[in-house]
Formats: sequence, structure tokens, C-alpha cells
Amino acid sequence: MPFKQVTIIGTGLIGGSLGLALKKRRLAGRIIGCDRAPVLERAQDCGAIDSGSTNPADAVRGSDLVVLATPVIPILDLVARLGPALPPKTLVTDVGSTKAEIVKRAAKSFGRNAGQRFLAGHPMAGKEHAGVEFADADLFEGAAWFFTPLPGQNVHAGLCGEFVHCAEKMGAKIAVVDPAEHDRICAWISHLPQMISTALAATLVDEFGPDAPVLDIGGRALREMTRISGSPYSMWRDIAITNKKNLADALHKLEQRLAHIRENLDSKQLADEFERAHELRKTPPPKHAGKERNKK
Repeated sequence: MPFKQVTIIGTGLIGGSLGLALKKRRLAGRIIGCDRAPVLERAQDCGAIDSGSTNPADAVRGSDLVVLATPVIPILDLVARLGPALPPKTLVTDVGSTKAEIVKRAAKSFGRNAGQRFLAGHPMAGKEHAGVEFADADLFEGAAWFFTPLPGQNVHAGLCGEFVHCAEKMGAKIAVVDPAEHDRICAWISHLPQMISTALAATLVDEFGPDAPVLDIGGRALREMTRISGSPYSMWRDIAITNKKNLADALHKLEQRLAHIRENLDSKQLADEFERAHELRKTPPPKHAGKERNKK
């Protein structure tokens, strides 16, 4: 059992799923949650945690692993507050959807031993519904789990390596990526799709009203494209703020593409766009990311 006691700060969908996954695979002993009292009660009822505290300083006491599973801006605050106060043998990791700002804050807060004390991570897993009620012990099965090293850090060494191994045991596919590159990639493969879904759903409400049965008559394609529009603003606000440049660039390029399609609805260039789009499905899947190893 790699970790005797784990504290999960933020026991929503991801934090709750992590607690269930650690328990199911016997990767941790006691699991402490930290959140609002009603959330902690639900997390304990579903078995994601053993006990909880609303105070982060109390919740982390005695834990050898602390997981920050809140939205990104609270993660930045927690790194600054908890980093200097935690024992050197306590590993802190996070599940934030953007990484560059978090890595900078961790390097500053944990000092010269930051590479042994903090592991920046991002599991590419989730659902359209938030909350511990939707937590799933198998949520990370088959999902990519990014780890973004601090300068000079080997994420496969020491306690960091222990947690990376835990992520593999939970069924995740491990990828080690530079923090800035992570944020650029995720702007395209995660953040942009969310904004597309949100914009489409909001436009449909404007056009047909909130009570129109458009999802019932629109078929599977419309339901799939608007499924994640129900994701919570509180999480996506922090992502947009901390990855604004990359996301704005992706939105701008998509806007240009949509304008080109709008201007060519009755020309052969529309067929060219379809052909170009079909190339995405022809791309072979990448080799298993879990085989990659950080050389630093």
C-alpha cells in the first residue's frame, strides 16, 4: 500500500472518484476529505472518504499524500498556503485542468525541493455532471493522465513515482508533458470543445427558447454536441482565466474556419472542408503514452 493516509481537498466528481479508485485497488489506507460539510457527508456516504474536515490545515495533518482536486484558482491558493507548512515527506499533487500557472506557484512555494514535494497532474477524465454523487471508481480507466514536470524534476522518482504508479494501477495512460505544451494542447482538445458546446446550447436557447424540445427532435448528433454544455461555470471560469491566450487563439482559428465555411456553402470549397475533416479519422492512434519516461 503506497500511501498510509491520503487527504483529498475537493471531494466532487474527480476527488470522489479518486477516493473510490484508491480504495477499490487498495492503494491507500485512510482517506480524509476536505470540502463543505454537506459535500463531505455525501462523500462519506458513498464511500469515497473515511472522514472529513472543512479546514484544509486540519485535513492534511498526518497524510503522506495530499491531492488538490478543486478548480484551478483555489489550487493556486492552496499551493501557496499549504506548501511551506507541510512536512517534507508529504507529497502534494493536483488535478487542475491548466498547469503552467500551478507549476510556477509550486516552484515558488515549495522552494528548492519542489521536485520531490509537488507533482503537477491532470487526469483527462470527467462527466457532464459534477458532484460526488456521480463519482466512479473506474473513471480513470483508459483515460490519459498528464504529468507536467517542474524544472529538472523526474516524475518517476521517489514519492512522485509512487503516485504515477498508482495512476497506472487505476487504469490511466501516463503522459509526461511540458506545462506550457500541456496548456496549448488542452486548449484545443478539451477547452475548445467545451466552449463550442456551450455556445451551441446557448444559441439554441436564444433561437428556440429554453422549453423547445430541440434535443428530442435533433437526434444523437445534437445531444452529443451539447452534452457537456451542462458543465459547471465555476470550473471553466478558472480554466479560461489561466489559459486565456491559448484558448483565445484556438477560438479565433475556429471562428476563421467557420467564416470560411459560411462563405462557401454553395461552392466546391465546402467539399474540400469535408475532405480535410475526414483526415482526422484516418490518423493512426499514438503509441501508448505510458511507455514514455522522463529523461531528466
